[in-house]
Amino acid sequence: MMRAYELMVIVDGDVDEPKAQSYTKTCVDAITAAGGSIHGKPDWWGKRAFAYPINKKEAGFYFVIECVADGGALDELERQLRLADDIVRHKVIRLPEAEAERRGMAVSA
Repeated sequence: MMRAYELMVIVDGDVDEPKAQSYTKTCVDAITAAGGSIHGKPDWWGKRAFAYPINKKEAGFYFVIECVADGGALDELERQLRLADDIVRHKVIRLPEAEAERRGMAVSA
């Protein structure tokens, strides 16, 4: 069953911006390889200061990707993000049906 997801990733602020932006393509490629599809285009927020230091870092590059994929299809992407040294934090959220419909991502079963 296809479900709507939102993925937020924070890349280490010490990384060069082009390399940080390349992680958006890496995530998009992993999602499409898992049989998912991207809704819209990745939302690049740029470099932002953290509210508190994370791993002795003060800032990071943020981006958000909205996608539709089968349940469990993003497990491999999450594993890759967990192992990547340049990724400070990541979060995959399954959107409730009402929110997915509001964003135009609703998928009929």
